[in-house]
Amino acid sequence: MLLDVIEFYNYNDELWYRTADGSNNRFEESSTDIIDFMIEYIDKFYPKAYEALNKEYERCNTDMSLLRYRIVLRFCRCNFGNIDSIHDVDSHGRLHLECVPCPLRGECRYEGVVCKPEFDHNLRPAELRVLELWYKGFTKEEIAERLYLSVHTVNQHVRNALARLGLHEKAEFFRYAERNNLFKL
Repeated sequence: MLLDVIEFYNYNDELWYRTADGSNNRFEESSTDIIDFMIEYIDKFYPKAYEALNKEYERCNTDMSLLRYRIVLRFCRCNFGNIDSIHDVDSHGRLHLECVPCPLRGECRYEGVVCKPEFDHNLRPAELRVLELWYKGFTKEEIAERLYLSVHTVNQHVRNALARLGLHEKAEFFRYAERNNLFKL
């Protein structure tokens, strides 16, 4: 499911969201479109966070609607905080996490798991090696020479990886890599 752009924010100890039309809404258990989208996204790209939150709220297992709501609520509160110029859910249905001020920073057991979670890109190791060099500015010919591959194989890895990520061009991939901290320069 692809939602319109969304900006989450905390207001009076509650989670709210603003949609593209400028309307502000309190996030509630009845926000099923957002919950369905977020559950699917968290499970796919942040599986460690999804698993940790399922375990944290396992006492809600008898009420799946409440369980799903609590998982999304916690994930959003830990990763989206203020209204800013970068939408938390963009028009392509991708999340843009923020570093949220937290009084438990440095001691929370969920830091690096739920808060600032590790992104699971689903790329194969060979694709990741090629993409990292491409991201660092190497030409496809240089990558082929450096990794002892043919240029055709390098091109194939790039095509397959972009398709797997749902991307279409180099600039789009660079923005994706930066937003998701895919490579450390």
